[in-house]
Amino acid sequence: MTTEKKVARRKLSLLELAQELGNVSRACKVMGYSRQQFYEIRRNYQTYGADGLIDRIPGARGPHPNRVAAEIEQAILSHALDHPCHGPVRVAQELALRGLQVSSGGVRGVWMRHKLLSRHDRLLRLEKSTADRKISLTDEQIRALERFSPEFRERHIEAPHTGALVAVDTFMVGSLKGVGKVYLQTVVDCHSRYAWGRLFTTKLPITAVQTLNNEVLPTFEEHNARIDAVLSDNGREFCGRPDQHPYELFLQLEGIEHKRTKVSRPQSNRIVERLHRTLLDEHFRVEGRKTWFETVDEMQTALDTYLIHYNQRRPHQGRGMNGRTPISAFIQGIPKRGQEGDQKTPSATTKPTAA
Repeated sequence: MTTEKKVARRKLSLLELAQELGNVSRACKVMGYSRQQFYEIRRNYQTYGADGLIDRIPGARGPHPNRVAAEIEQAILSHALDHPCHGPVRVAQELALRGLQVSSGGVRGVWMRHKLLSRHDRLLRLEKSTADRKISLTDEQIRALERFSPEFRERHIEAPHTGALVAVDTFMVGSLKGVGKVYLQTVVDCHSRYAWGRLFTTKLPITAVQTLNNEVLPTFEEHNARIDAVLSDNGREFCGRPDQHPYELFLQLEGIEHKRTKVSRPQSNRIVERLHRTLLDEHFRVEGRKTWFETVDEMQTALDTYLIHYNQRRPHQGRGMNGRTPISAFIQGIPKRGQEGDQKTPSATTKPTAA
């Protein structure tokens, strides 16, 4: 029984007790009401019947007379979907340019009624709308969702089988005394998360070619697999004139397609960036506190030991991994002979639509 029904039943008991005793004062004293409340309850009961015993909150019935018009409310909700990071003042100004007059307080009122008062709620609404239907996303919406959702950040990385897409990047690990800066050439198979890494003191096209030729390709050849495409950023060690740049020429020689991330959105290479953070947290920062490295070869030996653990014994919880180790996912993902042509071409760029 709800609280309103309990109160209504108590009021009815008051009226029945007063009639039974024939004394209003005694009935009010027993039930805990004043005489003024008794006569008000009796008047409401005589006028409206049982409904008159239910307490009603004073105020306007239905929508508040000062509520914004329905078309303005819909415009505010649509703007919140298109620009979830805009504040109420910005929304009011944007709508004013379209001829819709509303105050920032009115915008907040609409957000409050629809539970969109915080930026988190508006971003969550945008993410749910992309999951429910296909819509075209603007660059602003994509950037907002990528900051908000790790799953959305990696939505454009599609690698249906081992070697479908291999991500490469250069990462500055730090500096060695007497040696200088140390760079890590990183390669990751986007399907299995199998990783390769080689340390150098320079970031040149020849170092990128050496890593791919000496570390990555032998592993694929050992398992009778091949690389379809390589995804890189626009670094000079990876990109240049196709007829002169060493890395571009090497990929052409091996028959590997070269995909590049957009200049305005370098975060498309998110898988390899996530690997860099893992290497920092689990290896470089830990080993840096335990071991005094004097040469790059010593650092490489320690890195090779960690990569064996990373690839063969460490379970992964990334998208599609489900606790598998990279080596098991690498082997299971190798397409059978005759099926390579049936595999979809991987996409390393942002999709124009999101399901």
